[in-house]
Amino acid sequence: MIYLGYFLFLFCGLTRVMASYPIWWSLAVGHQYTSLGTQPILCSSIPGLVPKQLRFCRNYVEIMPSVAEGVKIGIQECQHQFRGRRWNCTTINDNLAIFGPVLDKATRESAFVHAIASAGVAFAVTRACSEGSATICGCDTRRKGPPGEGWKWGGCSEDVEFGSMVSREFADARENRPDARSAMNRHNNEAGRVSITDRMYLKCKCHGLSGSCEVKTCWWSQPDFRMIGDYMKDKYDSSSEMVVEKHRESRGWVETLRPKYTFFKPPTETDLVYYESSPNFCEPNPETGSFGTRDRICNLTSHGIDGCDLLCCGRGHDTQTEKRKEKCHCIFHWCCYVSCQECTRVYDVHACK
Repeated sequence: MIYLGYFLFLFCGLTRVMASYPIWWSLAVGHQYTSLGTQPILCSSIPGLVPKQLRFCRNYVEIMPSVAEGVKIGIQECQHQFRGRRWNCTTINDNLAIFGPVLDKATRESAFVHAIASAGVAFAVTRACSEGSATICGCDTRRKGPPGEGWKWGGCSEDVEFGSMVSREFADARENRPDARSAMNRHNNEAGRVSITDRMYLKCKCHGLSGSCEVKTCWWSQPDFRMIGDYMKDKYDSSSEMVVEKHRESRGWVETLRPKYTFFKPPTETDLVYYESSPNFCEPNPETGSFGTRDRICNLTSHGIDGCDLLCCGRGHDTQTEKRKEKCHCIFHWCCYVSCQECTRVYDVHACK
């Protein structure tokens, strides 16, 4: 169990990260998110907006719920992808810095969160436009070339360029400082957006009697967001470590990034970049934002990071039995329903010490 003193120390440490923290992400958690559907958005009440974001919000206020929804699905995807790792993308409710100090350092975790959140905003705005949820955007009519053999254009092609523009203009608005962290965040934000653009595909529907597909209409569609999450997780695992270089320009000193290891292939716009090492996340640490892995459920048979040896950081694990009620002995009846019995099964549950 995490000690109360840790939470108090962590809470006090949050003020340290506010200056560079994208605290507008707090729109996606807690009471601020649940009120989006019932109350109009007051842009001036959104915490942490820089002037450019405030102007954007006022000009495009009707798509701001989609912006919040995009951050929400980004956080959910982060928690899915990291569910079996020492850092599992934990968020802190009722705090503006929703990830705590974890994002204060330029680590691989920070790179992934920025990328998946920016991708989420682009995805959600694009989807809302194609569904007719906003009057200022709609279907994409620009990407239609000549139809292929056996099909014609139809439906509503999703306007990923508009969704990416919203994500770029809003999420990148605060990343205009001439320092390394802004350069890193801009790169990773764009990597998240490009992951969607590069995976747009033709989705088709058949029309005809009894599914004969006499006519097939197709339109451009975004992939399932889980595919984006899987792809970005692979990019996290192969992210490029950078070093910070300083040089003088007309506006003063500017920090840029270059690859730390010149014998590796330099990162492309689709790769994630970072320049600070991650903590091990084994023990609670208010300075790094680590919650530790004590009481985390581990996989006894796995040799990966979700296994009890690695997830528990060598501290060992406790095992207890747990009874679960499940459906069993299911039978299909013609026509057409399934009946099942309810069985109680006993499972071993392993938790880190």
